[in-house]
Amino acid sequence: MPTMSTAYEQCAADLGGAGSSDNGGGTIDPVALVKCVSESLEDSNAGMDAFFLIYASSLVFFMQAGFAMLCAGAVRLKNVQNTMLKNFLDACGAALGFYTVGYAFAYGGSEGSSSTTFIGNTNFFLMDVEDHTFWLFQFAFAATAATIVAGTLAERCQMAAYLCYSIALTGFVYPVIVHAVWSDAGFLSPTNANPLWGSGVIDFAGSAVVHTTGGVTAIIATKILGPRKGRFFDARGKPVERPKKIQGHSMALQMLGTFILWFGWYGFNAGSAVKISSAIQGRIASLAAVNTTLAAASGGVTALFTNLIAVERRMGEATFNIVYAMNGCLGGLVAITAGCAVVEPWAAVIAGFFAGVIYVVGSDLLVRFRLDDAVDAIPVHLLNGMWGAIVVGLLASPSRMMDAYETDTHVGWFYSWGRGSADATLLACQVIGLLFVVGWVTAIMFPFFIILNYLGWFRADSLEEMVGLDISYHGGGQLFPGAESAVKPEDIEAFQNRRRELQRVRSENSASITQANASQHFQERGSYHGSPNAFPQGEYADRSTAE
Repeated sequence: MPTMSTAYEQCAADLGGAGSSDNGGGTIDPVALVKCVSESLEDSNAGMDAFFLIYASSLVFFMQAGFAMLCAGAVRLKNVQNTMLKNFLDACGAALGFYTVGYAFAYGGSEGSSSTTFIGNTNFFLMDVEDHTFWLFQFAFAATAATIVAGTLAERCQMAAYLCYSIALTGFVYPVIVHAVWSDAGFLSPTNANPLWGSGVIDFAGSAVVHTTGGVTAIIATKILGPRKGRFFDARGKPVERPKKIQGHSMALQMLGTFILWFGWYGFNAGSAVKISSAIQGRIASLAAVNTTLAAASGGVTALFTNLIAVERRMGEATFNIVYAMNGCLGGLVAITAGCAVVEPWAAVIAGFFAGVIYVVGSDLLVRFRLDDAVDAIPVHLLNGMWGAIVVGLLASPSRMMDAYETDTHVGWFYSWGRGSADATLLACQVIGLLFVVGWVTAIMFPFFIILNYLGWFRADSLEEMVGLDISYHGGGQLFPGAESAVKPEDIEAFQNRRRELQRVRSENSASITQANASQHFQERGSYHGSPNAFPQGEYADRSTAE
């Protein structure tokens, strides 16, 4: 195994063993010794920070498994394979998109930059990138932004369209938002040489950058794609009096997915400290982890009991709905993501409390507006992503802002009242940031999905949806026998008959094309490669007919 010389080893060599018996028992120069120790510590700190970021990246990437389990449990048995493959494609598409152009657009040429740019323009294909651990961490974030949409479009979206979307979002849409808010050259970045209104947008781990981006994409996509068959409209296309509830096939998978996501969120939020080698960086990461825990717990409990009270008043019977508890927990996690390092623990509880309420109200609004979201990703990620950004504008603590961003000039609005200034600069910056995210995502993804839909590449056809996408696209009868038991036999028979008919038509078309090509071939040979006697008319006619 090859070895690399550390800074300490180099320094020790430079000292030359001054204190050894070989040179008369001389003493080591104290200045040189201090330099050696200092460089050795820097070496160790760099290695520790790299390990911390790789570990955090692994946790964030493992959230893909959480999303896959959550979505798989929330859909019907006949669509499980399709849903999980889309989550898998999110990871693959994000890796390729962020490697080729995404990282360059997000951070290319911006480190330490004193100028403001709209988009990065260097480091394509990771050229001249030395810190690969940071790329890994940011790729995991990009994959998370993409996979938010998977559950929203479940059971009715074509596979090829979904892969195109995943690459488009992670390669071209998401990176521009990252550049604006997180790079040194971004016009909304607090680390810009001249931040917006002296503050910039404070989004420590991505309530706006990641979750609002994914949420806006989800609501645009589901509006254009339309609801699942029978959800809001009957077979004749008329609105039903009471929307049909389409239950997922496994509550156990949904709960497993929720816990995996909660676990991965510690890498998402605490890992956004990026380094952990100093006391202050360790303090930032630990606060982020504590706030993550409290917001998740607060959101889950609040959503559970808010729904219980609402159902009891409406139906006269108390019901503890586990789905509301799980999604309320996820909403709390989304809401604390922006401010996990800049708010106090009590503020995290408040953020989670309102996140739970927002989720319950948002889920009801989806039904009222006939937006079909199989996993309620829109209220969880869009609404609570926006709420998370606002939380920072209201409750960012001066001392925590000083730790995380080395400034407390502009803090949460409630703290500003305590200073006697009522300064709402930070709150205004947060609103501007949200408007930018919504505007940019809409400007790109709305026409993107419109074009996909116009070309007929977006939605699976009615019969494929009825028999399930597992059977339609993945050989469900062979790979997952349980899928067929969840489908009406007459629907399967109709689907198989249509498939046989399509195969027959293709076969006939292929034969016609072969015959036409053969005829053209012999005509060209007769015209350009011989006299009329080379291919007598009768013989040519017989051969072309035989072909």
